[in-house]
Amino acid sequence: MKKIKIGMLGLGTVGSGVFKTLKKFDNVEIVKICVKNINRPRNIEGLDSSILTTDAYSIINDSDIDIFVEVIGGVNPAWEYISEAIKAGKHIVTANKELLAKKGKELFELAEKHNKVVLYEAAIAGGIPLIMPLKTIMAGNEITKIQAILNGTTNYILTKMDVDGASYEDVLKEAQELGYAETDPTGDVEGFDAAYKITTLATIAFNKRVDINKVYREGISKVRAEDMLQANELGYKIKLIANASINNAGEVDVRVHPTLVSKNSTLAHIDYVTNAVGMKGFPIGDILLSGPGAGEFPTASSVIGDILNIAAEIGTTDYPLPMMRCKHSEEANMIPISETNNKYYISITAPNNTGVIGKIGTICADKNISLSSIIQKGVSDNNTADITVITEVCKEADIQSAISELKDCKINSLIRVM
Repeated sequence: MKKIKIGMLGLGTVGSGVFKTLKKFDNVEIVKICVKNINRPRNIEGLDSSILTTDAYSIINDSDIDIFVEVIGGVNPAWEYISEAIKAGKHIVTANKELLAKKGKELFELAEKHNKVVLYEAAIAGGIPLIMPLKTIMAGNEITKIQAILNGTTNYILTKMDVDGASYEDVLKEAQELGYAETDPTGDVEGFDAAYKITTLATIAFNKRVDINKVYREGISKVRAEDMLQANELGYKIKLIANASINNAGEVDVRVHPTLVSKNSTLAHIDYVTNAVGMKGFPIGDILLSGPGAGEFPTASSVIGDILNIAAEIGTTDYPLPMMRCKHSEEANMIPISETNNKYYISITAPNNTGVIGKIGTICADKNISLSSIIQKGVSDNNTADITVITEVCKEADIQSAISELKDCKINSLIRVM
């Protein structure tokens, strides 16, 4: 049997997992790996340092290599290397969610022009099988809604805040010490990572290209321990939810933000670093896929699955894996966040004046906002009252307008309710 030769860009956590696991397969072989520093110590059994290089083009220009695997992340230099590898006749396997979200159109058009396949199962939910099922066994479904937890770091932080009653700042520090959060956690905690993932997932599910620049994004850095406590008392958990939905007019709503999730929902109980993707469609109905969303071997599992799928096609057909190719030609008509309709949790600190609750109710009524509940818990030493409001479904623009009129009040938190 002829071995399919593979070149890999990156040998970090995921790349190491790919190398260790792929050795078990006889039909594929990693022959070159591009790294930043060849002399860096690596505790990888069976790694022959002679296959390491700092020159990505030694892989790109090697005509014996059939598959180019990219696991370094980011747009640059990944885009340059991947695009050149396609032009040089190589199929692509990538785990790069940012590249897919920002350069997906150019990437897939280039791949189609050169009759090459780009697979990216690992880019959205780590080890959870998601892209292949959507494009194959679920291809006959019309997906209308996605609600997902797509970032393990933020889910870990929110779970620890909930369980321990701790502040965001304290839990973030702990997560960094344990290696669950980066030294600069911005990409995770401010929602960028989840936004990249839901952009690509929605593009596939709705068969329309979603513009990452029009995806509303809000992170978890403003979520307070007090919000966690209040949410629990009201029957909710707070999660960073990636939402995508399409209406009957074909308009698409894609966003990432903290959300109060009912304790009756399975998503409310997806804890720590676990990811989960809930989808609604016809004829399948409601499904939930859950599992490890990151890590050395879970992510490597998806990368290796893609490699083996491509390897099985090489030499057998002139047009490999047609079902896995991009077929999106239409740009999604995106609904701005101001035009969306949601329920809201609002935490307010207000002067303890007569009629303050009535004033809040009047302002909301003037903005066509109905209140589901309004709760005041005692009066502080500085003669202020802590008030919690839960609204019925209303328009985002109306809730923002109402908040702007509460000039005497401090808005501690505004969190959408699922």
